[in-house]
Amino acid sequence: MSTDTETVKRRLAFQKSYSQEHGGSWRRRSLIEDAKFETVTNIEFQKREKHLSVKEKTSTTGSISEEEEVFIQNGDKVSPTETGNLVSTTIIITLKDGISSLAKILRVFENTNVTIDHIESRKSKKTGCEYEILLQAISTSEKWTPLINLLRQNPQVNDIVILNEQSHTAEKDDWFPRHISELDNCTHLVTKFEPDLDYDHPGFTDMEYRERRKAIADIAFEYRNGQPIPRVEYTEEETQTWNHVYSRLVDFFPTHACKEHRENFKLLEKECGYCPTRIPQLEDVSNYLKRRTGFQLRPVSGLLSARDFLASLAFRVFQCTQYVRHGSKPDHSPEPDCIHELLGHVPMLADVKFAQFSQEIGLATLGASDADIEKFATLYWFTVEFGLCKENGELRAYGAGTLSSYGELKHALSDAPDQRPFDPAKTAVQEYTDDDLQPIYFYVESFDDMMHKMRQYAANIPRRSEVRYDPYTQTIQQLDKGETVDAIALAVRNDIGYLQKATKVLKIVS
Repeated sequence: MSTDTETVKRRLAFQKSYSQEHGGSWRRRSLIEDAKFETVTNIEFQKREKHLSVKEKTSTTGSISEEEEVFIQNGDKVSPTETGNLVSTTIIITLKDGISSLAKILRVFENTNVTIDHIESRKSKKTGCEYEILLQAISTSEKWTPLINLLRQNPQVNDIVILNEQSHTAEKDDWFPRHISELDNCTHLVTKFEPDLDYDHPGFTDMEYRERRKAIADIAFEYRNGQPIPRVEYTEEETQTWNHVYSRLVDFFPTHACKEHRENFKLLEKECGYCPTRIPQLEDVSNYLKRRTGFQLRPVSGLLSARDFLASLAFRVFQCTQYVRHGSKPDHSPEPDCIHELLGHVPMLADVKFAQFSQEIGLATLGASDADIEKFATLYWFTVEFGLCKENGELRAYGAGTLSSYGELKHALSDAPDQRPFDPAKTAVQEYTDDDLQPIYFYVESFDDMMHKMRQYAANIPRRSEVRYDPYTQTIQQLDKGETVDAIALAVRNDIGYLQKATKVLKIVS
């Protein structure tokens, strides 16, 4: 199944309507839920396309069938009857109002059945205008004239400039980001400009909180690779929520957290100002991580798809939220917030071995099938989020979901849950719960043992070629050409030579 950017975005509207039809929420609550959702909807999408394609071949009337009308009404991409002569067009839309008006503009595209392939925004330099939207879309050529006319009639639009138009052909190879800058495209844009909370979210009826969340989410919406992460001036209430969680957790860390987390947490207190009275800034923490393990943080406005999130890890980039959970329920957050990220994930990403493990999970997902993405998301859940490890014969927590919740932390090491040895093949298909305390945890004998087992598991995942991250160019190399493999082999031989010399010196000294 193709996983290029175009294909992912073609399915986006279908997934949204599918979720609504089946009583679910478009905003997924966990990595595994998202992966399972994508697997199901991708299968249904293929069935729908195949069915409509057959109907097109057998129809002689030329009229739109009832099934195709449903397809269009659901807001999907181009109807399969229109895939013969597609063009890719790039336009710049100048908006009079703020970024919130973008949602209204996108609804015009849904109603005219034109698919958005890429979208970017920037502040407008025109007087009386707020934003400029660069937008690439795919459709049949006859769809563009009425679409442009509709857009020009929109009161939020000041001007439209058509940059170019060219024939569109789908890429044959599976798409995944090749350079770290392409993580700018690894997002579901619909979750960004109208952040919506589920009805049972503690902040659902708090309009002030929702506006605050939106303001912080807009920071991530405008962020691009290489920029410094904008600082957030946290409110007194947000700091109090942080203080509440921080103060309760630090009492548990000495007896419940693994050694790696304890040691790195102390360093974060010393180097990054971790303390109960101030929420650390992502830019400061990110710079610290770069020095420690080469990982960096990237602000994200909401929940990414499992594929996009895991792909970021391949570049040693961790997608990190900046907003704070609602103050009415400080001990639990229905989705990741900066308290979860800073207290749970960051200390572990500052550990060399764990950082390597996280990156290897990301690399293993590049070009993987939907079914394998679901398995890797499950493995991530039961290791990076809720994993336990052996330490001096006793269990300790290293998973961020456990380490950022004192209730979960206390529960995980008690006699209440089922604690099983980590086996990637079994763990990858284990059912999970995200509603309450975890009933099942998996523990590893050591991080070395965990990495060894994961490498063996990942080696059996079918894909077209092996991949490798080049930290010098910040690119993913596909090892499908002889010269690429030869160059890497030469570098490895040189490193082995240095290691042999160092070993001889150590033997002489000892």
